Amino acid sequence: MIMSIPDYEFKERIVKAQALMAREGYDFILCYGNEAEPQYVRYFSDYWPSFETAGVLIPQTGNPYLLIGPESLTYATDRSKIKNIRLLKAFRESSEPEYPGKKLDTFESVFEEVGIKNVNRVGVAGLPLMTIGVYEALSQSISKFGVKIEKADALIAELRMIKTENELNCMRSAALITKQTFDYVLENIKVGMTECQVVGLALGKMHELGAERESYPLWVITGEGSNQAISRPRHKKIEKGDLTFLQIGARVAGYASSIGRPVVFGKMTDEQRKLIDTAYKIQDYVLSTIKEGVKASDVAKMHEAFVKEKGYGDWLLYGPCHGNGQMEGEAPWIETTADFRLKKNMTFCADIFLGSNEKKVGLRIEDVIRVTENGVENLTAYPKEFWSL
Repeated sequence: MIMSIPDYEFKERIVKAQALMAREGYDFILCYGNEAEPQYVRYFSDYWPSFETAGVLIPQTGNPYLLIGPESLTYATDRSKIKNIRLLKAFRESSEPEYPGKKLDTFESVFEEVGIKNVNRVGVAGLPLMTIGVYEALSQSISKFGVKIEKADALIAELRMIKTENELNCMRSAALITKQTFDYVLENIKVGMTECQVVGLALGKMHELGAERESYPLWVITGEGSNQAISRPRHKKIEKGDLTFLQIGARVAGYASSIGRPVVFGKMTDEQRKLIDTAYKIQDYVLSTIKEGVKASDVAKMHEAFVKEKGYGDWLLYGPCHGNGQMEGEAPWIETTADFRLKKNMTFCADIFLGSNEKKVGLRIEDVIRVTENGVENLTAYPKEFWSL
């Protein structure tokens, strides 16, 4: 069930973005991305930069341009849905080669080609990602207009938050591969394996099943250190009695999935069982509070109160959900300060992390969900079992 986004939907995204730009008065927006966080570029072009960075220049009227570094033209031409591709030195790789003798475009030459002559407002989506080199080149190119770069992440996020049926089908495909990969890992994980080896099992299987890449750098944390909310796998071996939490996510057509579940090797202690049971109950409770029209902050406040009621307030790190789509973690977050209301076809990771800095143990229960009129569609819907292997 490998899916993709059709060409016409990429064109529709540009038109919708231009309508938002007209509403807010932006003359153009540069959507910026890199290989770790390509979402703003890939959303409009399907191009995923490697080594270099990239940007999609969207004028308020007219055609978009894909701006890339000096080495990626053949790659970008093969993948990009945007046919106007220009090479700029500003988007070169971080080792900063000079490319002597190579003719390259500049922001000024692209502006001239696009027909941008008078500028009142300029936005960048992906501004927190932007390198100083690109920022300075863009700033210098617009200085003659007397304007400054503005952060436009929220404007593009407004467009990306509500998923189309094509996007949802890509996410469902990614979720299916993630579930099948998780099954495979549970069937093959053993005491004595290192965390890195377990991640290797997952990566090999998801690619075999058709994933283009993992959703994020996968990790498996066993025993002491499992309280790391964000981590990478170590060469630490799984030992009997360890509580191990698995974080696995496959990517399809740019769309990310994720499942988080704990496993215990050997007999499960009462303390381990209580922690796992409580985490399952917390996620079930959170999912029961979500539906179209509910205020996001209310969900987060109910989550926080429920966690404290269960006696794990000191283990709480963040709100119960974050956006999911082209990134495993994207805007918006459901947290106590979030003032938006949930809408149909918003998608989130229901991400329940509990970690004790004192005991140095923790876990994450994570699934990908879609908001519906009356509740949620759980795209991953992985079983909540007490695995004792």
